[in-house]
Amino acid sequence: LISACEKGGQWEKAVELFDELQRRGLEPDVVTYSALISACEKGGQWEMALKLFDELQQRGLEPNIITYSALISACEKGGQWE
Repeated sequence: LISACEKGGQWEKAVELFDELQRRGLEPDVVTYSALISACEKGGQWEMALKLFDELQQRGLEPNIITYSALISACEKGGQWE
C-alpha cells in the first residue's frame, strides 16, 4: 500500500499508513522504509526522507540499493547536494 501511495503521489497517506503499521505492533522492514523514502522523494520531502533513513539505521536495518537511490533522489530534488 505504501508503494501504491508513492506511485500516486500521496506521500502524506504513505506516512499515515506507516504510522498505522507501527501502532498495530508491526515492525517495518527495509522494503517498507525504502517505499516510504521513495514516497517522500516524490513529494519533495527530503528532510523526512533523511529522518526515515536515520530511523532505519537506528533500528539496525541495512539499507539496500533501492533505499540509497530513493534517498539520493530526495536530496537531489531538495537541492541538498552536500
